[in-house]
Amino acid sequence: MRAESPNRVGAQTGAVFLSYASEDVAAAERIASALRAVGIEVWIDKSELRGGDAWDQSIRKQIKTCALFIPIISRHAHDRIEGYFRLEWKLAVDRSHLIAPDQAFLLPVAIDDTPQSDERIPDRFRELQWTCLPDGETSPAFVERVRGLLSRAQPDTGAKTNTARADPAAVATAGTRPFALRSTAVPLVIAAVTVLALGYLALERLVRSKPAVSATSTNSIAVLPLTNESGDASQQYFSDGLSEDLITALSQFPGLKVIGRTSSFQFRDSRDDSRTIGAKLGVARLLEGSVRHAGDLVRVSAELIDTSDGSTQWSERYDRPYKDLFALQDDLTRAVAGALKTRLIPGENRVQQSDRPPSGNLDAYNALLEGKFYYGRFTEADFRKAIERFTLATQLDPRYALAWSYVSTAWSYLSAYYLDFMPAEEANAKARAAAETALALAPDLANAHIARGFVLRTASFDWRGAEAEWRRALELAPGDGDAKVYFAESLATFGQLDKAVELIQQALASDPLRASWYGRLAYFLSMENRLDEAERAVRKAIELQPEASHFHFDLTRIEIQRGNAKAALAAAQQEPAGLNRDAALALALQIGSDHAAADAALQTEIARRATSDPYTVAQIYAIRNDADKTFEWLDRAWSYRDPGIASLLINPFLTRYKDDPRFAAFCRKVGLPMPSERAGG
Repeated sequence: MRAESPNRVGAQTGAVFLSYASEDVAAAERIASALRAVGIEVWIDKSELRGGDAWDQSIRKQIKTCALFIPIISRHAHDRIEGYFRLEWKLAVDRSHLIAPDQAFLLPVAIDDTPQSDERIPDRFRELQWTCLPDGETSPAFVERVRGLLSRAQPDTGAKTNTARADPAAVATAGTRPFALRSTAVPLVIAAVTVLALGYLALERLVRSKPAVSATSTNSIAVLPLTNESGDASQQYFSDGLSEDLITALSQFPGLKVIGRTSSFQFRDSRDDSRTIGAKLGVARLLEGSVRHAGDLVRVSAELIDTSDGSTQWSERYDRPYKDLFALQDDLTRAVAGALKTRLIPGENRVQQSDRPPSGNLDAYNALLEGKFYYGRFTEADFRKAIERFTLATQLDPRYALAWSYVSTAWSYLSAYYLDFMPAEEANAKARAAAETALALAPDLANAHIARGFVLRTASFDWRGAEAEWRRALELAPGDGDAKVYFAESLATFGQLDKAVELIQQALASDPLRASWYGRLAYFLSMENRLDEAERAVRKAIELQPEASHFHFDLTRIEIQRGNAKAALAAAQQEPAGLNRDAALALALQIGSDHAAADAALQTEIARRATSDPYTVAQIYAIRNDADKTFEWLDRAWSYRDPGIASLLINPFLTRYKDDPRFAAFCRKVGLPMPSERAGG
């Protein structure tokens, strides 16, 4: 690397220092530009300065004073036997040994497929998990991670912090390499859940705000992500897979509240003590520990912590052959259950098996876990990646019912919310086939019924059929948050918003940092005209997952309900680029003073959505108070089977016409009851 502005050394200590081989200048500049775009100062020089005492001294000062050091790792860096960047790397490594172990400083970034075992990379960098930014293309998640780390890079005030859970290697990371399935003598380096685990790191900054959770229950626990102590960052998948399995297994015990993985994984490398984490999650106990995987053996150390005083209630160490992974998980689960007093958890041998492939194929298991990571990010590109990983899991184990159910729901989401990516009929057909396969393989699997319910709702418009499937899913898994949220969707379809809101709040009590659930809560609250509560919920969703679609769209709708044209337009402009953003802008413009812009937006949406999304055009006309056009476009929406119709009875723009005879007639046509006809849920 070279320093762009040596004279600024010491001007501020919040800067990022980019160090790279000169051949990688283009990639380095892309990373620098992405960081600068959000106001982060980056020290980088493109002038190829090659020496001089003053320049050398300024570089050393920058490395000494920067907040974060990002070495760019590549084949070029490997090939260069000499280079000033190698001195920069040495200086940064030397400084890292003087920095507190819970303070992030080194963030290695790989811009190609250079292996993490590369012997020409400093050992300190190889100990850390790398972010992969191919050719320097910088993701929003990485930018947010850097901003979060900079916000924590404050001078030492002497205040004591709990660093017991901080893994020095993991704290200094921001991401990982892409998944690559490899065959080795010991099939352990499956990088799938490396992506899963480190994706959650990008959200770690968000736990500073206390989520809305219920009071602490005595019979409650959160499984914190187990620390990878294998000395190989690529094995992070292994410890995270074990952590997730424990969450799933413990969730099956009656009377035990278990925090979901999305929320508990927010506390990876947290500086909070046990009491603080317990308060934020509303739990009485934490399960934490470490995993060391060496050769054919696995060592798991675990301890159960009382969050009221930080005391250890139970601890144990397990040494097992890697081939007995699932048996090890069962042993550990039963031991934890015993420590939680088996009288509160009937059936000590009850261990949930549904997350595991019937064949015991670890490759299939990890493909599923990575798919679940992408599935939870709620963007079109990530849903496609999720389908790839879930499909791989079914190919590796064709009887993997859970994987088939996720294949189905991912296709259904694409069909319902991303209509421009492919014909909806094709996506629905794939979703239906996968759901039927899942049910045939596992008739009592809640996820399979969730998948079939989604197909019935979005493809067949069988509202009652979807309700029956989602009700069955909740009966099979009464503590499952997803089952509660999907059944809430069904209740909302029939206008039962109060019950829908209650169910989603129950789901959030078990997974209080789940962005998508806050989004649904916001939507339902806004339909009840509880706009301040709705805004708080959607802003929480945006805070947790700023890059996801729909959240700013929902905020736009709230501001339209308030009649705040300026705020509505501002919210719409922040929706990620795509059809949802275009729709949000068109809706917002209808309540503004620029009538020409509103008319133009309407015509654009008519041309774009005449056959793919007529429901949005109907909403625009409703906001314009044009009843005739509203019903004309609602009829068109039904003709093209637009899934938006599911929200008809709770859409505030459309229910303003509930006293119009045409509204009742349309409800009868699509099979939805009017208020006086609604059945109890």
